Amino acid sequence: MDLLNTLVDKGLRRALPSREEALAVLATSDDDLLDVVAAAGKVRRTWFGRRVKLNYLVNLKSGLCPEDCSYCSQRLGSKAEILKYTWLKPDEASKAAAAGVAGGAKRVCLVASGRGPTDKDVDRVAKTIDAIKADNEDVEVCACLGLLSDGQAERLRGAGADAYNHNLNTSEATYGDITTTHTYADRVDTVQKAHAAGLSACSGLIAGMGESDEDLVDVVFGLRELDPDSVPVNFLIPFEGTPLAKEWNLTPQRCLRILAMVRFVCPDVEVRIAGGREVHLRSMQPLALHIANSIFLGDYLTSEGQAGRADLEMIADAGFEVEGADEVTLPEHRGGGCGSVCASDSGSGSGGAPVEVPEARTDLVTVRRRGAGTDVAPNA
Repeated sequence: MDLLNTLVDKGLRRALPSREEALAVLATSDDDLLDVVAAAGKVRRTWFGRRVKLNYLVNLKSGLCPEDCSYCSQRLGSKAEILKYTWLKPDEASKAAAAGVAGGAKRVCLVASGRGPTDKDVDRVAKTIDAIKADNEDVEVCACLGLLSDGQAERLRGAGADAYNHNLNTSEATYGDITTTHTYADRVDTVQKAHAAGLSACSGLIAGMGESDEDLVDVVFGLRELDPDSVPVNFLIPFEGTPLAKEWNLTPQRCLRILAMVRFVCPDVEVRIAGGREVHLRSMQPLALHIANSIFLGDYLTSEGQAGRADLEMIADAGFEVEGADEVTLPEHRGGGCGSVCASDSGSGSGGAPVEVPEARTDLVTVRRRGAGTDVAPNA
């Protein structure tokens, strides 16, 4: 397809596709889906090799949020039966983070529900960052605390935070349909505050809220303009008890097209498959690794994720490798200094070294003791 050749060429040059090209990716047919994935995969491998960065969420404070974000199980008025608790103590948060690091996570994301942190909250998170880094010196810490006031990003940076997450979620034109207690501009302002303070900016979107293709392209182009280092792509989890509980609009194929569009528009940033991948990508998750170079390991804020071991097996089975703590995620022109790996399309994340063959999975072999030749019903 001429479209895909054009998008690969632009991705390798970090050139911005046109809106029409981005919309055309979302409109491709299922017959062309593998071609779309392959094209986005070439861009992904050029900048990130075959490495997959693992991130781990720690929900510092769950539920009871005063904001009315329609997609959120923690929102004001939510009837979702989620865990609700106040701030974890620093040692509790550090213990939770250690589990993710032990599983291979390179970054720990500290999240707290609420409109935004008070200065006391920032002090509390600073102590938590200290505790986590005392136990795990090399781990990256990303804070996600809501809207930031002046000076708070600088204080978090001084406390040892490496990054700050605040998602745009949806297009500016439709933002008021999703949330009324703050604005799209408020979110942009917080991302800019984080960036200005020297924090690595992390900002992404939520797909599946009933938005149009034009809305998806708008928010991704808005992200490209903000230039975050990482872009999490969430797929709506329609929690019972929230206004969007009936919004089941996604298929695995659409999720892959959305990820590919994000990769083409943001070719050299960390594209992360975030919440909802198990719900909507399902058995197509390994294909998504050919587009995205980052995932969350384990559970999310209020929902359970795929087992960590299953994630690691999926990565290995798909021919990828977990990014090590000593490897820099971003390409050198983004401040990465990752050397030949980022410019390699060799099919290996180690500068051309062969991928290690995984051990035989003899534990997956189970002798049949049902069906033909037995008195037990067949598995059908």
